[in-house]
Amino acid sequence: MTGLGKHLLNHRTAKPLHLTEMGFGGAPLGNLYRKISDEDAQSALQAAYDHGIRYFDTAPQYGLGRSEERFGEALKRFDRSDLLLSTKIGRLLVDCEPEEVTPEAFVDVPQKRIVFDYSYDGVMRSYEASRSRLDVEFADILFIHDVCAFSQGSQEMSDQRVRELFDLGGYRALSELRESGDVSAIGAGVNEWQVCEKLLGLADFDCFLLAGRYTLLEQESLESFLPLCEKRDVGIILGGPYNSGILATGAIPGAKYNYADAPPEILERVRRIEEICTSHAVPLIAAALQFVLGHPSVKTVVPGAVNAREVEANLALLNTPIPSGLWSDLRSAGLIHPDAPLPEARTCSAA
Repeated sequence: MTGLGKHLLNHRTAKPLHLTEMGFGGAPLGNLYRKISDEDAQSALQAAYDHGIRYFDTAPQYGLGRSEERFGEALKRFDRSDLLLSTKIGRLLVDCEPEEVTPEAFVDVPQKRIVFDYSYDGVMRSYEASRSRLDVEFADILFIHDVCAFSQGSQEMSDQRVRELFDLGGYRALSELRESGDVSAIGAGVNEWQVCEKLLGLADFDCFLLAGRYTLLEQESLESFLPLCEKRDVGIILGGPYNSGILATGAIPGAKYNYADAPPEILERVRRIEEICTSHAVPLIAAALQFVLGHPSVKTVVPGAVNAREVEANLALLNTPIPSGLWSDLRSAGLIHPDAPLPEARTCSAA
């Protein structure tokens, strides 16, 4: 078993939540972009658990419930008291006709359509359905899912979803679940830090799952959002450490940056980062994965995996030794924010 460090999510929850520095992201197990066999899905979850990963994240959206069901099958084999589990609210899954199915980016999904619902009743119904699919009594963390402009299609629609959350009782439902102990922490899982900052100005949250937007390529959140998280004792769970691809693939033709083709200036910036990584004999992808953990508010990084081999590859990247000179060279070249906290050097490889 790989030795993984643990970080306390915050000092505010009634039950202390210790997250392993690497978690397991469940989107790929919902058949994101391509079909994943049940055998590969279970081997990925088992490998994660066997190697010491103790934080698992999923959502109803991921394969219209398929990811949660696959998690539920694995959880029967795991010690539930020894791990942390998060899922999300905001999308209800409703039976429908075949032509009404809303798969979004997932394939081979159940015959369901998504109904966005951030109301009190919607939150409670979503959480109950998730518990049923996961076959658990509770999730440790419950996230509001995708109220950001990226996911909703416009800033206006994002603002509307946030209003619905508060005007229709969704936040009240989350708060009641936390107060009753049915969940230990509440937050939002989104693609943009700006809406997290807005939510912090409106109510009390414990953590956020931020997909990208604090990466080796993007550190604008250092200006206001991450300092606010430190001040408010709010933990960050970091998904999407590769900006949807380019920090894993490098600056190749067709490389993806935030779900679109990378523009020329991003390709050039990644080439410069990659050159410095190469000069230190460090893979770009390892530097990208470890960089985000340098910030004290980032408690865990959550890359995806579709089989046991990918889990083991992620752990090897996490444990790749990176000399401090690489980070100082990136900073000297103006390729990372001058105030970005840097990771501590790792000196051992994965077990």
